[in-house]
Amino acid sequence: MTKEQMVQTMANAAGITKKQAATALDAFCTAVGSAMRNGDKLTLTGFGTFEAKVREARDCKNPQTGETVHVASHKVPHFKAGKGLKDSLL
Repeated sequence: MTKEQMVQTMANAAGITKKQAATALDAFCTAVGSAMRNGDKLTLTGFGTFEAKVREARDCKNPQTGETVHVASHKVPHFKAGKGLKDSLL
């Protein structure tokens, strides 16, 4: 599903215009990104949890050259699906 298809689905489900749905989707994405950037965990009961996790520094090998490369510690986005979302897939 593309963003445009998601906006159309949201607009139809909520009975609002596509412009309003696009604004709501953009606001949601901005809020999730902001919360994760600040180290907060965002939990939507029945849907899931968004959070940023720290991936520790490590040494890896470049598969083309075999050279060892150091990868610094960094944050990565993490999503854990909630029970309601998992059950909706059955």
